[in-house]
Amino acid sequence: MKTPSEVVLITGGSSGIGRCIGQHLKSAGYTVYGTARNPDKYEGFKDFPLLKLDVQKADSVQEAIAELIQKEGRIDILINNAGVGITGPMEETPYEESRHAFETNLHGPLRIIKEVLPHMRKQQSGFILNITSIAGYMGLPFRGIYSATKGALELVTEAYRMELKQFGIRMCSLAPGDYATNIASGRYHSPVGEDSPYRETYGKSLELIDRHVDEAEPPDPVGHKVLQILKKSNPAVHYTVGSPLQRFSLTLKRLLPDKIYERLLLNHYKL
Repeated sequence: MKTPSEVVLITGGSSGIGRCIGQHLKSAGYTVYGTARNPDKYEGFKDFPLLKLDVQKADSVQEAIAELIQKEGRIDILINNAGVGITGPMEETPYEESRHAFETNLHGPLRIIKEVLPHMRKQQSGFILNITSIAGYMGLPFRGIYSATKGALELVTEAYRMELKQFGIRMCSLAPGDYATNIASGRYHSPVGEDSPYRETYGKSLELIDRHVDEAEPPDPVGHKVLQILKKSNPAVHYTVGSPLQRFSLTLKRLLPDKIYERLLLNHYKL
């Protein structure tokens, strides 16, 4: 008798890293569902089913998880991938946009985790993988809010996994570097006026940020890494995937005095 495949839910699975992860997992035999705020926009999407889900709305989260349980009877793996980008000077970033980023990148995953945990406890098993960012390990100039949202999710992962250990539920994070996705087109950019003291430096930094994404490789390594992680019975707390230079930057962050590391970032962003 064939063993049923594990059921995976990937938030933000309609494009970019989420879609890539879903394609890899489906090819490996998993039963994959993605989510989108408006699945009707993806009428030609054939990779895997898309459930309607807005991570900022508790009722939407509840309805999506209920639909998945109704269809499959269980959820084995949750991959919190949905997120938004945001750039701008800290001083001039509108508060509402900052809150929107935290609602999506931090509180969104928390809402979904809370909704799936009763089902995983009932099963006495489950795996939750939070997709963060290498940017979450450092406060990057003009990306401070984004760094903060992803850094917060890293810390939440550390706390949550210890609390869940008693239930046989595993949790860890995966921090990707820059990959060629459509995140730049959906990223919020704080408007900078003609008289802004940050106009010149922010403009140069934004050009560098966008160039990194444009020149990056497709996100296939992220899909491969997720497959490796899900096979681990005792996963590490944090994983990273990215270019050698991006991953080496984290090593330098751990080893160098703060001011020396800060100087490296200032030089990199030409500030």
